[in-house]
Amino acid sequence: MSVSIVKSLREDLCDYLANEDAQGITEYGAVLSFVAILVALAFGFYNGSLSNAVSKAFSAVVSQLENMSAAAANSS
Repeated sequence: MSVSIVKSLREDLCDYLANEDAQGITEYGAVLSFVAILVALAFGFYNGSLSNAVSKAFSAVVSQLENMSAAAANSS
């Protein structure tokens, strides 16, 4: 009986390892982690100058969106 359990576990493990869906998810997670580490390091090394640049960029985008929204509201 224990031989059949071991054989069944072995077959299940082989089937699991042959499944490539898990590989794609794992690779995606690894790339995402790597990018997050790079971003964290970039913010750490630039002592706030990078965060100021990002803040200015987002402020400009928000300003443009508000202008577009106001123009659309005035035209209707």
